Amino acid sequence: MTVEHPFAQYVRILGKGRKGTRSLTYEEALAAMGHILRGETEDVQLGAFMMLLRVKEENADELAGFTKATKHHIQDRIPSSLKADLDWSSYAGKRRQLPWYILAALTLADNGIRVFMHGADGHTEGRIYTSQVLDHLGISKAQNWEDVERQLDASSFSFLSMEHLCPELQSIIDLRNTFGLRSPVHSFSRLLNPLDCDYVSQGVFHPGYGPSHQHGAKLLGYKRLSILKGEGGECEANPDSVMKMHHCFGDELIEEEWPSIFPRRHVKPSELVLDDLNKLWKGELDNEYAEGAVLGTLAYIARLMGKADTFEACMQQAKLWWDNRDLTRIR
Repeated sequence: MTVEHPFAQYVRILGKGRKGTRSLTYEEALAAMGHILRGETEDVQLGAFMMLLRVKEENADELAGFTKATKHHIQDRIPSSLKADLDWSSYAGKRRQLPWYILAALTLADNGIRVFMHGADGHTEGRIYTSQVLDHLGISKAQNWEDVERQLDASSFSFLSMEHLCPELQSIIDLRNTFGLRSPVHSFSRLLNPLDCDYVSQGVFHPGYGPSHQHGAKLLGYKRLSILKGEGGECEANPDSVMKMHHCFGDELIEEEWPSIFPRRHVKPSELVLDDLNKLWKGELDNEYAEGAVLGTLAYIARLMGKADTFEACMQQAKLWWDNRDLTRIR
């Protein structure tokens, strides 16, 4: 008698037809991702599972279950002494504008906030990713958790790519061009918070993802998490647009909108020049949009960290942080 593969039940739950299909429970999502991370699935099962989820779209229970399974999977790799204040996920990449959010993250580090950033790159052609920009700025990237600890202690900033954070998930991200679509890994990776930081920031492109990630954060017991409908899907404010945010502050779920910083829209640059990041940091570039993007992003983080409640007060805090950056950090 042929014995059914243990993972088949999870594919069946998602793919049992229009009337029979349903979402996974938290416990089922936790178990299913455990099988995947341990390499206990066939390739065809993994592809079917990921694409069925992609079509359905993950709910909060699934996001939380996948995230918790990954946290369990990697927890023994992380030194117990390793701590950071702010978890910053970076998985989208930029196409229309430069990654100004990186300057915001470095500004926070210059103001004594330990920023741990994680992400993946290269999965979508034509986009600029964090890893590439850090190389350009002369900022070393971590290759392991020991590097992360050293960098946070030395400069309050560290970036670890998914290939080192959880290579099992990176292998699924790398299937982007095989599937022709992003998988749910791109989504729930933003919730990982591997160092259990008190503050968690994530950007999304589609505002519809905000509520599911917001509720997922509540299920995971995160203290303060904010989700920004960011430029290009990164944690970066678009100063020409209304800033839409979803917060999970303990048990309180909040939807919030701030006004655009500028009354008129700026013309998209004809080309993206990475040296402009260096110049803005050093005060050598007069670019209203760029500075607005940095300050707006910092204001959003100020709201996340409880530094202030209003748009105006958070912008004031952002300006104080920006003016206190170390101009020599970037070469």
